[in-house]
Amino acid sequence: MTGNNGIHHLAIATKDIKTQIEFFNDVLGCELVALYWMHGVEGAWHGFLKMNDACYVAFVETPDIAGIERTIGVTHAGSAGTPCAGGAMQHVAFNVDTLDDLLAMRDRIRSRGVTVIGPLDHGMCHSIYFAGPEDMSLEVATSTEPIDGRAWIDPEVVGLAGISAEELERYRSPAAFVPGATPIPQPELDATKPYARGMPVEQYRKTIAIADDVFTARFSENIPPVLVEEHPG
Repeated sequence: MTGNNGIHHLAIATKDIKTQIEFFNDVLGCELVALYWMHGVEGAWHGFLKMNDACYVAFVETPDIAGIERTIGVTHAGSAGTPCAGGAMQHVAFNVDTLDDLLAMRDRIRSRGVTVIGPLDHGMCHSIYFAGPEDMSLEVATSTEPIDGRAWIDPEVVGLAGISAEELERYRSPAAFVPGATPIPQPELDATKPYARGMPVEQYRKTIAIADDVFTARFSENIPPVLVEEHPG
């Protein structure tokens, strides 16, 4: 059986990667663990700040980003409860383990002169809310136990969302997938399904036509910018 088990990294566009690094390092206490030319994207920098050994918040800076205007209610929500365009990041919540940790994080953020609202008790979690550079809507949350779908899936909202009883059952028990002996071939591009619209469609067609092993061999870049000499013992 296959399945996702967490967020490896969330990548956020920035016109000023140093300001974002400074905020996440000083205000939120995150260690900078990577800052390099982004693989396969000419002129782009990529930075990673550590949440834990398997979870990071990442930033991407390119020269073009500075010329793209931020508009509250379009590109950015501006707060955790206001709208923005579909597909955009409405807000992101980072995790801490306990309520005491949450209150300590609130104090840390306020000690840097940043305003914080909360905590609020949502039943499934406790949360604090604040803003980050470039109008990011941020949250830190903690849960004492996993979310119980029996209590937190509202039948009224299910109906308003157009979800049938059969669909709800499927959503609550995702189908298992067991890979076969041979890989599944790349499907033809179907414009009714999601695809990477950030590049010209014909370029994307050519990209997905490249065999997986050829793509991996041709485009992988796995040498770090600084070679670290390991000293045993």
